[in-house]
Amino acid sequence: MPALAIQGERETGEDVRTQNVTAALAIANIVRTTLGPVGLDKMLVDDIGDVTITNDGATILQQLEVEHPAGKVLVELAQMQDQEVGDGTTSVVLLAAELLKRANELTKQKIHPTSIITGYRMACREAVKYINAHLTTDVSTLGRASLVNAAKTSMSSKIIGTMTDVFAEMCVDAVMRIKTVNSAGDTKYPIKAINILKAHGKSAKESQFIEGFALNCTVASQQMPKSIRDAKIALLDFNLQKHRMGLGVNIQVKDPSKIEEIKKREMDITKEKIQLILKAGANVILTTKGIDDLCLKYFVEAGAIAVRRCKKEDLRRIAKATGGKLIISLADLEGGEGFDASHLGQAEEFAQERVADDELCIVRGCKSSRCASIVLRGANSLMLDEMDRSLHDSLCVVQRTLESNAVVPGGGAVEAALSIYLEDFATSLGSREQLAIAEFAEALLVIPKTLSVNAAQDATDLVSKLRAHHYAAQTKADQREQRFTGLNLITGKTQNAMQAGVMEPAISKVKSIKFAVEAAISILRIDDVIRLNPKQQGDH
Repeated sequence: MPALAIQGERETGEDVRTQNVTAALAIANIVRTTLGPVGLDKMLVDDIGDVTITNDGATILQQLEVEHPAGKVLVELAQMQDQEVGDGTTSVVLLAAELLKRANELTKQKIHPTSIITGYRMACREAVKYINAHLTTDVSTLGRASLVNAAKTSMSSKIIGTMTDVFAEMCVDAVMRIKTVNSAGDTKYPIKAINILKAHGKSAKESQFIEGFALNCTVASQQMPKSIRDAKIALLDFNLQKHRMGLGVNIQVKDPSKIEEIKKREMDITKEKIQLILKAGANVILTTKGIDDLCLKYFVEAGAIAVRRCKKEDLRRIAKATGGKLIISLADLEGGEGFDASHLGQAEEFAQERVADDELCIVRGCKSSRCASIVLRGANSLMLDEMDRSLHDSLCVVQRTLESNAVVPGGGAVEAALSIYLEDFATSLGSREQLAIAEFAEALLVIPKTLSVNAAQDATDLVSKLRAHHYAAQTKADQREQRFTGLNLITGKTQNAMQAGVMEPAISKVKSIKFAVEAAISILRIDDVIRLNPKQQGDH
């Protein structure tokens, strides 16, 4: 065997590229039918029989166990879009796959991948520049209505698409409530400060927005007060139960009267812990573990509220909102026990209230930052989970709209406008990149085409009309208003998307084009795949 032989298989050139493109297209075809306001849902069943019904591109791809390395790039691309923007995961995958398909056609015509990559990068740069210059509208000129419309556009393709009026208002209220200004003077809207609770029963329209942080727990004893004003909240991550000796500890007692003393001391140890917490001024105690009846007695006597078995994640959020600290032990550095009053969170009110059919604990008027909660109602857990995902996407859209302060028309308007502009731009170049940019312009039309097909409309006819409107907008000064023309998929006609209230955050479109181009380029650069053989057992 030669010294430089590879222990495995090696594939090069055209075959590898074709394989990668085929894998990317296979993944794009899975999510293709979910795009748009009339997109269909997918049912995913895993190996133990758990069912997920969803319309969210990132969730679908996350559940798939993709083996192919190029396929994994697209799955990661969808997750990246989900983290960065929260919406537009399906369209970014479709666009990346279409760019790859067209690049592969060009390589077959003997155009070098480097020329294609340069062309794609140039087209991406021009596209972003054009969006920012001609297609964006400032949110401050449109007011609150633009936020509600952006949320409605995001929800239109989801399970709550028929109830957008209720949920869009809820999303905007929730995001506006958590507005914070950081030390640098930037306004931020931390979506994690919105707690979404799910409760079975009633219809989705009965979902509620609550000002404050809602906990899906109830007070530990009925004798405790149901609400406390000016709450001082202790957040604990340990058991408040009668002290027990550790395993393997034996105590030999010669005098029977000492047994009573030992039992009494065991009770006193826990009592001292509770007294430390109460002395610090705590009147609301939340713990992730249990509280037994003996300890409850001390809290009832002190007139405090105690809640057990809270989720750790919820307590972390409450700690951040109220300026408190989650304590895992009362032990201090000197070896003793203590509870510092600075560890307490502060809120205007802590109350147990009946919301829908359940009792919830609500923290209102948090000291450090503001919180909001949404209680979702629905027939079953599959529906509630999908509502949760849809709502998260819409909340992210409202957040991005507020932070970037710009919206663009939806319904395929941006893609059609860019397609016309880039075709024109391509003809002005006298280099090889011209072909790549022309293909990029064609690839963008995959979004309006897919939207039309999913809506059972004539894609060729609709996209031709859409392109005609955008061509007129870019060539005739008096037709400039037509640049906002998008598709109305219900009637099968074109419409002014901004007037119809179909809009998306500008950052969502810009990032999806950038991410799709980067993913397509990273797969396009590959021309050699080496699969190494697994090492034989016994080789050292």
